[in-house]
Amino acid sequence: MGILDSKVPKGPLAEKWTKHKNEINLVNPANKRNIDVIVVGTGLAGGSAAATLAELGYNVKTFCYQDSPRRAHSIAAQGGVNASKNYQGDGDSDYRLFYDTIKGGDYRSREANVYRLAEVSGNIIDQCVAQGVPFAREYGGLLDNRSFGGVLVSRTFYAKGQTGQQLLLGAYAAMNRQIHRGKIKSFTRHEMLDLVVIDGKARGIIARDLVTGEIERHSAHAVVIASGGYGNLFFLSTYCMGANVMAAWRTHRRGAFFANPCFTQIHPTCIPVSGEHQSKLTLMSESLRNDGRIWVPKKLEDAKAIREGKLKPTELAEEDRDYYLERRYPAFGNLVPRDVASRAAKERCDAGYGVNKTGEAVYLDFASAIKRYGTEKAYTSGIQDPDEDTVRRLGEEVIEAKYGNLFQMYEKIVDQNPYKTPMMIYPAVHYTMGGLWVDYNLMTTIPGCYSIGESNFSDHGANRLGASALMQGLADGYFVLPYTIGDYLSKDIRTGKIPTDSPEFDKAEKDVRDRLEKLMSGKGKHSVDYYHKKLGKIMWDKCGMSRNEKGLKEAMKEIAELRKDFWENVKVPGSADSKNQELEKAGRVADFLEIGELFAKDALDRNESCGGHFREEYQTPEGEALRDDKNYKYVAAWEYKGEPKDAKLHKEELVYENIELKTRSYK
Repeated sequence: MGILDSKVPKGPLAEKWTKHKNEINLVNPANKRNIDVIVVGTGLAGGSAAATLAELGYNVKTFCYQDSPRRAHSIAAQGGVNASKNYQGDGDSDYRLFYDTIKGGDYRSREANVYRLAEVSGNIIDQCVAQGVPFAREYGGLLDNRSFGGVLVSRTFYAKGQTGQQLLLGAYAAMNRQIHRGKIKSFTRHEMLDLVVIDGKARGIIARDLVTGEIERHSAHAVVIASGGYGNLFFLSTYCMGANVMAAWRTHRRGAFFANPCFTQIHPTCIPVSGEHQSKLTLMSESLRNDGRIWVPKKLEDAKAIREGKLKPTELAEEDRDYYLERRYPAFGNLVPRDVASRAAKERCDAGYGVNKTGEAVYLDFASAIKRYGTEKAYTSGIQDPDEDTVRRLGEEVIEAKYGNLFQMYEKIVDQNPYKTPMMIYPAVHYTMGGLWVDYNLMTTIPGCYSIGESNFSDHGANRLGASALMQGLADGYFVLPYTIGDYLSKDIRTGKIPTDSPEFDKAEKDVRDRLEKLMSGKGKHSVDYYHKKLGKIMWDKCGMSRNEKGLKEAMKEIAELRKDFWENVKVPGSADSKNQELEKAGRVADFLEIGELFAKDALDRNESCGGHFREEYQTPEGEALRDDKNYKYVAAWEYKGEPKDAKLHKEELVYENIELKTRSYK
C-alpha cells in the first residue's frame, strides 16, 4: 500500500481525459443495482456525486452531521463558479483557465487534473442551468460573468452573492429525487468516526448517530470522502462551526496519505476580528474586489487619527490614500490572487497603517464604483446633466443589484452602512488546498476509498483562485468520479453484499468506543473550547500568513504538549450514549491537535515560499514568494506512523510538459 502512482494517462494533455474515459472499465446497469457506495459529506462535491451515482443505478448511502444536506458549508460560498465558456468574448479558453489555475497555485498542482477540471467546467454551467440555478443574466438575457483574482478575463458565473446556496439547492434537488426513488439512503445527524478496511480495500465506515449516540456499522463496495477542509484548526476562520477533518483524518490513520497539509488559503476579504468573544469570522465575497478599491492612508498620522476616531475615512482626500494593490500590481490591481492580496494587507497593517481599533484592517471602498455606475445609468436613463445626489442614488441602485445581500450582511455585523463609508476587511483562514492524496481517478492510497472536493489535494496547488472551489466540487461530483469509480467497481460485480459482522468491523467499532471512552475520562480541568482556542492561537501566530523555522519548531512542540494535556484534562460532560455536542467537538479538536502538528511539520520541511505557504526566510527583495523548483517541485504526501512528528514523507514529483515554470508576477 502507498505507492504514489498518479495513474495519469499517456498522450497529449487535451486528449488525456477523453482517452481515459474510452479505455477504463464500465459496470453495466444490471450490475450497478448490486453495488453499494457510501458518500461521506453532502456539500457540492458529495451531493452531486451521490445524486449522479444513484442516477447511474448504484445504491448510495450518504452521511452528514447536519440535519439536512442543504446545510452543508457549500451554502456559504458567495462569489461564483468558474467556467471557460468565453461568453464575454474576451479571449478565455480551456487552456487559459488551466494556465491561470496552475499559475495561481504557484506551480504546485498536477497538470493533468487541472486541465481536466478546465475541460469539464463548461458542463457544470449547463448542468446547473438545467437544474434551475438562477445565475445572473445581462441585459439581453444571456448569462453574465464577472472577474475574480488572478485572471484577466471574466469567467465567473454567479447568483448575486448566494452562488453556493443556489448551486447546493440544485444538487440537493437532484439528491432528493434519488432519495424518493429509494436509490439514496440519507443519514443525517450522523458522523463518520472510522473507516473499515478489509483485505486492503475500503469496505465501510463506523458512524455515530448524533441524536441517540448509537454506534452504527455501514458497509459498501467503495467509500467516497467529501467532507471538506480542515481550516477550523485555526479556531477563527470563515468555515462553519461544525466543519472538521474527522472523516479525512480517520481515513489517513487507516492508511491514506495526507498531502500538502501546510497549503492553507488566507482570504483577504474578511470582516476583521472584533474581540475575544468571537467563535468564527465572516467572509465578504472576493467578487467585491471587482468594484471595490482597497486602500489605507498614506500617512501614519492619518491612520492613527482614524483608529482613534478623530478622522473619518470619507474625510481623507484622494491624494492622501494609498491604493497599495493598484500601486504594487498595476496589471491586476485589486484583483491579484488571494495570497498576494492577503500578504500585502498584512504588510501595510504591520507597518502601522491599519484602520480599525486593533490596527488590523484595511478599507474596501465603493465610492468610485457608485459614481461610475451612477453616471452611466443617468446617461442611459436620459439624464444629461445629473447632479451629485442623483448619481449617488442611481449608483447605489446598481451596486445593490450586484451585491445587495453582501452589503446587508456587512451592515448587520458591523453596524456601518457600506454604501456611505468604506468596508473594513482583513485576511482570515478560508480554505485548505491540502487534503487526502488522490490519483487521477480520485482514489486515495487505500483501494476503494475516494476523496473529492476540498477533502482532497489535487487541483489548487499552493493557492486556490477565487470561484474555483465550487468548480472543483461540482466537476469531481458530476463529471469525474462517476466515470472513474466504475473502473474500480467493475471488479466487484460478483462480490455480493459486504457483511458487517466481520472481525475488521468488530475491531473498528471497538477502536471507536475506546476512543470515546477515553475522551469522556479526562480529569475535567478545561473545556474543549479552551484547547481549541489555544491551538488556534499557536496556528495563527506561527503557521499563519507567514512562517519561519523557529516558529514552526516551537509550534510542533507546543501542539504536542497541548495534545497531551488535552487527553489528560479535557472536560466532556454528559454521556457517550446520548446526544452530546461537547463530545462531538472533543473528537474534532482531538483530530485538529494531530493535524496541526503535521501541518507545522510539513511547513517546516518545505524550505521555500509558494502560494499561501510563505516562509519568511525565502522571499524576493520585494517581499514576494520565492519558490525552489529544483528541490520542492513535488507533492508532499505523508504516511501515518503514529505520532505526527513520526509521519513518513512520500513525494510525487510534479512534471510540467505544457507550461513553462516562471516566477509568478501580477505586476
